[in-house]
Amino acid sequence: MMATKPKLAFYWAASCGGCEITITELGMRLIDVGDLVDIVFWPAAMDFKYEDVEKLADKEIDICFFNGGIRNSENEKVARLLRDKSKILVAFGSCSHLGGIPGLANLYDLENMLERVYDTAPSLDESRGTRPQPVNKVPEGEIELPALQPRVRTLAQTVEVDYFMPGCPPVVDQVWAVFQAALAGKLPPKGSVIGAGEKTVCDVCTREKGMSGVRITEFKRPHEVELDPNICFLRQGVICYGPVTRSGCNTPCLDGNMPCRGCYGPPEGVLDQGAKLASALGAIIDTDEPEKLQQILDSIVDPAGLCYRFGMAHSILNELKYGKES
Repeated sequence: MMATKPKLAFYWAASCGGCEITITELGMRLIDVGDLVDIVFWPAAMDFKYEDVEKLADKEIDICFFNGGIRNSENEKVARLLRDKSKILVAFGSCSHLGGIPGLANLYDLENMLERVYDTAPSLDESRGTRPQPVNKVPEGEIELPALQPRVRTLAQTVEVDYFMPGCPPVVDQVWAVFQAALAGKLPPKGSVIGAGEKTVCDVCTREKGMSGVRITEFKRPHEVELDPNICFLRQGVICYGPVTRSGCNTPCLDGNMPCRGCYGPPEGVLDQGAKLASALGAIIDTDEPEKLQQILDSIVDPAGLCYRFGMAHSILNELKYGKES
């Protein structure tokens, strides 16, 4: 147990906010946490300002849970500030860990993305063609918007990260287990993935597998087929991330008769989750009739978006496009 009442911080960068909701879903357990720690920064839930963090001494925050990728100049500035002020910085959730859904924007350049969002996407009013400006004048003065950066980066591509906690969002029981371990001073060595399992989702899935000899002639999306709740999704021709995803989520998707989405990221030893999924799919595609191979591949909707749903910013593809520099 830490000698004094530890200080905790939570921050939300480029993400949907689901990680913040997970914290609130701790319910009464959050009250227990509040009795044991001082929450010194949590702008999503309380009226904290950046100046409050700036006034803290370096490393005064014991643990900071940072969710969201780095999409703009504000995200990066706060990431660096919280790194300076925190003894332990946790990449909390898929977006800070791997880039998450926002990281799919890295498939496009910044101008093409802005053109689609503001110039060509349908609108219910006359705002189409109007883009946000870096500086806007209002009666009270000027409002300056954070500058969009050329790509989404993971937290670890921006600052040094001590622990990685995957999930979209991390499940409540795992969050609670990490809180207890942190407060007891029983976290693993720095650089570890926490709040997750060591096996794959496939390893813990109870569905009937028996993939030997399976050859898929067409891939279906979940809404296009009546799914058998007892048989492996891949055997049914529905793409599932189970073989290439770290366990620890308690399989809510599988229990709801939906395939794994891959949000807990790659298991130990897998460098690129998307490439590993593509390899797994290639192993079960029917190649007996090569002339039909393209037809089978065409049944996979949005292959890049599918394989890199959560891990594009962390992928080899991302390195090939942007290089390895932070």
